[in-house]
Amino acid sequence: MSSDTLWDLLIVGSGPAGLGAAVNGRIRQKSVLILGLEGGSERLIKAPEIKNYLGFPEISGKELMKKFRDHAVGMGAVLEAGRVETIYPGDGYSGDEFTVMTRDNRLYSSRAVILATGIQQARLLSGEKELLGRGLGYCATCDGPIYRGKEVAVIGETPEAEEEVNFLAEICSKVHYFPSYRGEIKFDSKVEVHKIKPLGILGDQRVEGIALPDGKLPVAGVFIIREVAPTEQLIPGLQITEGSIVVNRMMETNIAGVFAAGDCTGKPYQIGKAVGEGLTAALSAVRYLDRKA
Repeated sequence: MSSDTLWDLLIVGSGPAGLGAAVNGRIRQKSVLILGLEGGSERLIKAPEIKNYLGFPEISGKELMKKFRDHAVGMGAVLEAGRVETIYPGDGYSGDEFTVMTRDNRLYSSRAVILATGIQQARLLSGEKELLGRGLGYCATCDGPIYRGKEVAVIGETPEAEEEVNFLAEICSKVHYFPSYRGEIKFDSKVEVHKIKPLGILGDQRVEGIALPDGKLPVAGVFIIREVAPTEQLIPGLQITEGSIVVNRMMETNIAGVFAAGDCTGKPYQIGKAVGEGLTAALSAVRYLDRKA
C-alpha cells in the first residue's frame, strides 16, 4: 500500500512534540501527516495527574493528550496509526523529497520530516548492533521471505509482534517467540513460546542463534519488534549522541530537511519542553520549505 500525496511535513510520533509541530505546521498552511500511535503518548496517557503544564493545573494525562490530539486534527493535520521503519532521504541527502516506509509496507512522500519519537528506552541486546542486516532485522514482513523453510526467532516487546509471528509461521519451518509483555498468547503448533528473556544474539559473520540463561538456541534469523524502531535505523547517517538525536537551537539535525523535537532530543523529559520544541521544529521546517519554493 502506498500514498501518492506529497506532504509538506511528515511527523514521526503522535505525542506532545509531534502534535505541537503539527499545529504550527497547519497554522503556516502546510500539509501535515502524523504517523504514530493513534492514542498518542502512552507515557502521558498513563499519568494520573499533570501539575506543571501551564494553564492546565491538575489535569490527567489522558485528558491532556486528548486535547493535544483534538487540537492538531481540528487544525487539519492528518493522523494515521503506523510505526515508521525507515526514512529514505532525497538525492544526495539533499532533502528534496523523503520516502517514509511503515512496518506494514505503506510508503509516504514528504518534503520535510520532523522526528518526535519520544524516549528511546530500548537497550540493544548483546550482538544486536553487530549483526543487524546479517540475519537480524526489525521487520519480519519485509525480510521474512529470506527465511522460508528455516527456523527463526522473534523477540517481541509489544503485542503487535504477534502479527509478525503469525506471518513467519506461514513460511518458516518453526518460530520461537520471546514475548516480554503480559497477556494470553495463542499460536499454531509451528510457534514455540518461551517465557524467558534472551541474553543476546550469537554469531560471527551472521546470526547463528540466541543466547539463553540455560544455553544456546540455534536459529537462522532473529527479528526484534519494539514499540519504536531504533533511532539509528530510521535515517542512515543521523547524528546521535548517548541515545539522543543531536539538534541545534532551531531543532535542525545534521541532515537537511530533517528536524527533531521532544524527548528524542534528550533531557529534560517534560511536556512543556516537548511542545515548545515541536513548535520550533515546525517553524524551522516551514522556513526550510519556503526557502526551497
